[in-house]
Amino acid sequence: MVVSYSVKILLIEDNLASARLLQEFLKQAQSQEFTLVHVMRLGEALQELNQCNYDVILLDLTLPDSQGLSSLPPLIDRAPSIPIVVLTNTNDEELAIEAVRQGAQDYLVKRQVNVDVLVRSLRYAIERKQVLESLRTVNETLQTRVEERTAELVKANELNQFKSEFVSMLSHDIRNPLNTILLAAGLLQNQDERLTKEKKQNHLKMIRSAIKNMAKLLDEVTFIGKADSGRLGFEVICLDLEAFCRQMVDEVRLIANDKQLTLVFASFGQLDDALWDESLLRHILGNLLSNAIKYSLPGGMVRFELIGQEKAVIFRVQDWGIGIPQENQKRLFQPFRRADNVGNIPGTGLGLAIAKKCVDAHGGEIVVNSQVGVGTTFTVTLPLIGI
Repeated sequence: MVVSYSVKILLIEDNLASARLLQEFLKQAQSQEFTLVHVMRLGEALQELNQCNYDVILLDLTLPDSQGLSSLPPLIDRAPSIPIVVLTNTNDEELAIEAVRQGAQDYLVKRQVNVDVLVRSLRYAIERKQVLESLRTVNETLQTRVEERTAELVKANELNQFKSEFVSMLSHDIRNPLNTILLAAGLLQNQDERLTKEKKQNHLKMIRSAIKNMAKLLDEVTFIGKADSGRLGFEVICLDLEAFCRQMVDEVRLIANDKQLTLVFASFGQLDDALWDESLLRHILGNLLSNAIKYSLPGGMVRFELIGQEKAVIFRVQDWGIGIPQENQKRLFQPFRRADNVGNIPGTGLGLAIAKKCVDAHGGEIVVNSQVGVGTTFTVTLPLIGI
């Protein structure tokens, strides 16, 4: 039976006499209009809540398919924002109070209900639930803000720590060439008359080499800074990729020869005309090839493959050198991060970070597969940019 008024109430009551009495009370209410939908079982109520929205639920704690407090959890789970007023007999008042503790907004003892009591209880339940929902929303908002702020503080702390490490590592890497320059310059100044022409040339060569290393380090740091601030340029041109890769191999061949390394280049697949940023490609391949040579054992081999695919190009650089420990591979592309087993092999730890930034700029992917004592393979996949 449905009686049309404005505040929508779902009455769950198996006693028809009690249901009719509540309907009569609501008809008599002068200050409020109500719509009452009556069901006799909990299962019917749950189905009704799936189909319609209600402002409040009147719940009898004794139903054919549910007894006592067991009715509350499924109702609260199904409609957490709808207030519930429980209906109880005189001797069930303690049970009703416990129901309020467990989530109901109010309770009514059936024999004590009249128009005013019923309307007041319904109003109270709706208002209290609205306040609770508002508080819950505010609490969730505050919790979200606290979590966001905590994440910001953690990130800021990590950033400050990284900046500290960055400055420390940069200072260390600059200090070495500076010490070389100071030492060589001091010898030239204080022992000029006693030095042979050959020794003077050697000292000047040391100074030039140290300055070159410092300039390279500063260029790499500047490059990382541009990439992090979004100022890394991306200028594409049509490039003969195979010819470019062969040129890169020729540029590092002298270094490979000094270590008696065999440097092999191979090209596979269809390499159609496409657009590439030559500068970024040079950073990627130059760093990968230099590292492969640097960390290879004398007399070994470095293999460089170019593989053309329908929508992408793959660059694969493989060596059979010292390898990278598994625990170091996760942070390998972060600035100044080097493997624990590099020993005295020189390096700044910026090369792979730069390569990763350049790969990201191309919208590509770089992955490493390495095992200590076996070797390392870097695979770079870059999407094709058609002309």
